[in-house]
Formats: sequence, C-alpha cells, structure tokens
Amino acid sequence: MTRSILTGAASLLILAACASHTDSDLPPAEAPPPPAFAESAADEAAINAAIVSPARPETDVERDELRKPGAVIEFMQLQPGETVLEMEAGSGYFTEIFSQYLGDKGTLYMQNPAAFDAFLGETAVDRAARLDNVEYIKSDFDEIPLEDASVDVVTWFQGPHELWYTPEGGGKLVGNAEASFPELMRVLKPGGQLVIIDHTAPAGTPESSGGDTHRIDPQIIRDTASDAGFVLIAESDLYDNPDDDLDASVFDEKVRGMTDQFLMKFEKPAARPE
Repeated sequence: MTRSILTGAASLLILAACASHTDSDLPPAEAPPPPAFAESAADEAAINAAIVSPARPETDVERDELRKPGAVIEFMQLQPGETVLEMEAGSGYFTEIFSQYLGDKGTLYMQNPAAFDAFLGETAVDRAARLDNVEYIKSDFDEIPLEDASVDVVTWFQGPHELWYTPEGGGKLVGNAEASFPELMRVLKPGGQLVIIDHTAPAGTPESSGGDTHRIDPQIIRDTASDAGFVLIAESDLYDNPDDDLDASVFDEKVRGMTDQFLMKFEKPAARPE
C-alpha cells in the first residue's frame, strides 16, 4: 500500500475558515488543489517486458520475489524514456530492469563508489558495458559528475545507511554525509524525484547503526532529505516485515534477505515563476 503525503497548507486554510463562518455564509466549495507531484502511471506492459526479458541473468531472476521490481517501478511512476541516476547500484540487479524499461530513448547512470571495487570486481562494469543506454559512474556520493538539473529520477536502494559507516581507523568510506543529499538535489531537474529503499533500524537508533547493523532509522533519512530541500510525497509498506529483528545485522542469516525495509519517494520542488 502507498501512502501519499501532501502539503498541509490547504487543509489549515479550510480549518480556519470553518472556525470563523457558519454554513450559510461559506462560499461555494472548490475542487481541492492538485498534488505537487505527477500522477502518471508506470507503463505496465513495459514493466512486464523488462522483468521477463530473456537477457536477464538467472541469478537476478531468482531474486525477484524478494526485490519486487515491478511494484517498485509502479510506486516510482517511472516513465520509459526518462533519465535515471542509480546511486550505489551494486552489481546491477535493478540496472538490468531499469535499462530494459527505459528503452532506447532513456538514459541510466549506474553509480558506485570506487571503494566498492574490492568486492564488486568487474561485475558492475561488465553489466553496464553490454547495456546500450547505461553509463557507468565511479564516484563518491557527494561528487556526482553530472550537469545541474540533468536527471529525472534518482534511486538509492539499500544504501543511504552507508553514509554513516566509519571504517576501522576512522574516516568515511564513501564521502561526506552532509553534502551527499544536496548533491542529489543539484543533479535533479525541478520536479524530479528521489526514491529510497533501506533497511529499517528501530526509531531513535543513532546514525552509527549504518555501520553497525547496516540499518538506519527512517526518520534520519526523512530529516536528511528535508534538510537538503526535498519534500516527502509518498511512502510504501511494500517491504514491511513485522517479524524482522530490527536490532540484528542485515548480514545475520536469520534475517538476511528478509529485513524490514522502508520505501520513500521525495520530490525536488519545482522552480517558482519570478
């Protein structure tokens, strides 16, 4: 189920009017304002074609039940032909599907930090090389080599918690946490969207959980995105799992692959006319 989140200004104005007028002197009712984000539905036929594509590796297909790619794209309302930046794409499970779905007119930037080379090897680079509409980007999260306002959608799946991972010996693994969300704001077009999935930590858990259990309190992500200027417009319970031990590491065999995860969609506010 998806929960859409709209600004409360219109509701507050209506409540104020109700407090100061009787029914007899209220003006005629007006239709509510449209939502701040596009309502265009994803292309169901294109989603299905991307998921059943024979070009997909069997090892990817085996993960579909857990990753639920069709439902994620529907939640995103992603459109064929758009330009997408896939942050921390890993070996490219979603890259393959996004590439097929976006089609020849779409562009997909597959991003990973250089620090991931140690365990990814050439798997991500090789996948990007055989997908015509995919360009591989190796960069930190706070320095994306793309032009301002050049991307329709940014995805960051199962990765934002990495911003608060501190390796042994100190320092950050993948860039500046405070600068990373503003960098995503920079590359997005006005009205563009940021879609995030991550492993859930209990409410009130400190940021350090990103390096301890590789989970994060969803409120930390909401606050970090808001501080960068994003507006939260929808959340989904797609990956809810009430049986998950939220204090367990995501690599613990008792929860691995079955963690409770949050799915959120943020919007970069459209530029206001002068």
